[in-house]
Amino acid sequence: MNKSIFGLMTIATFLLFATTTNAQSKDKAAAEKVVHAYFDALNTSDANKVVSLFTTNGVLLATGAPTATGTEQLKGTFQYVFDNFTYTLEETIVEVTVQGNYAFVRSTSKGSFVIKASKQKVDDDFRELFVLQKVKGTWKIVNYMYNKSK
Repeated sequence: MNKSIFGLMTIATFLLFATTTNAQSKDKAAAEKVVHAYFDALNTSDANKVVSLFTTNGVLLATGAPTATGTEQLKGTFQYVFDNFTYTLEETIVEVTVQGNYAFVRSTSKGSFVIKASKQKVDDDFRELFVLQKVKGTWKIVNYMYNKSK
């Protein structure tokens, strides 16, 4: 009898571990997909798409700029950026950690941006930290911070 209980407990533990691991893998992939979508929207200068990736109270912590909080400020900030700059950045996901309804994604990006007024092209590279929150089953950016690598 004890062997049967031990066997059932072992199988149940294995199934729970396998289910948890599979769910975490799916969550990691979904979080990465949001970050890739962010860079796609950035590279196509699509302010509406960028803002749609954030929670309604999302926060952008950009180097040298005021903090943008909430949909309205995010929209204004990204619209200003896209009115003045065009980006061509290629991102690399460095690390993804999922903890319950939160995911933390570290990435790097390299490429360039063009200052529209002067048509000057500037090569640059950045480090990014995205904090995502699962909202109604969908991963959204709740906090995003970046700075230059050098």
